[in-house]
Amino acid sequence: MTDIAQRLRGSMPALITPMKDGKLDEAAFRQFVSWQVAEGSHGLVPMGTTGESATLSHEEHHRVVAICVEEAKGRVPVIAGAGSNSTAEAISLSRFAKEIGADAVLSVAPYYNKPTQEGIYRHFATIAEAVDIPVLLYNIPGRSVVEIAVETIARLSKIANIVGVKDATNNLARPSRERLACGTDWRLISGEDATALGYMAHGGHGCISVTANVAPKLCAEFQNACIAGDFARARTLQDRLMPLHDAMFCESSPAPAKYAASLLGKCSDEVRLPIVAATPPARARIRAAMEGAGLL
Repeated sequence: MTDIAQRLRGSMPALITPMKDGKLDEAAFRQFVSWQVAEGSHGLVPMGTTGESATLSHEEHHRVVAICVEEAKGRVPVIAGAGSNSTAEAISLSRFAKEIGADAVLSVAPYYNKPTQEGIYRHFATIAEAVDIPVLLYNIPGRSVVEIAVETIARLSKIANIVGVKDATNNLARPSRERLACGTDWRLISGEDATALGYMAHGGHGCISVTANVAPKLCAEFQNACIAGDFARARTLQDRLMPLHDAMFCESSPAPAKYAASLLGKCSDEVRLPIVAATPPARARIRAAMEGAGLL
């Protein structure tokens, strides 16, 4: 296992992309990245779903990744979102991430096309062959429609630079099955804040988190407790964070996370259509959850 793969651990926020008047708010994003590192986040994930990658142009996508790498300054790994339902486009985004200095890429299962398991295998294998950078698979059938089967993941794990998976299946049997199929070096990263406690107990290595956007210190403490095997401490933190985990998805993400970040003065709550800003009932729920977690 490479040194970079070993560093894919702990609390890694799926970063929001601050916007102002319809454009990327670069100053706010730079400050946000630096704050995340200072608060103890173990890694940074720009241009995932939470970063509104689906509605940013390629130029904007490149700029967000570049800024994140610049501001991280090598202090924590940057895992750049570089997925697409077009294999050629995913390769292009991965090549850019490699060139700009990202440490790894997050590559989502091809959405909309509904490929077979063989198609999924060839998609990821082709990306890994084309770009010499660690690849973290992203298994999220709720958004991509297709699920990467354990058997397909086992095949992909034999490719040297495919190092692990972000699992948003909400199936807590998956980490145990994948560890048996792929070996102990395979990086098991949760993609679900609410079930990360169970995932870590099954041998997970960390979480790519939405909640960590607004509670980075608490999420890092939670992950540190899990990694240390202190699940009593982890449960205490889970109970404190659980209402916030739920609130982050009370409406279409990342609207709740951006509103929460705005309450902390980190950026505006502006999102890009077809996502719309959080409604008043959602705002009340988000504020209450933040107050309950001691963030306000």
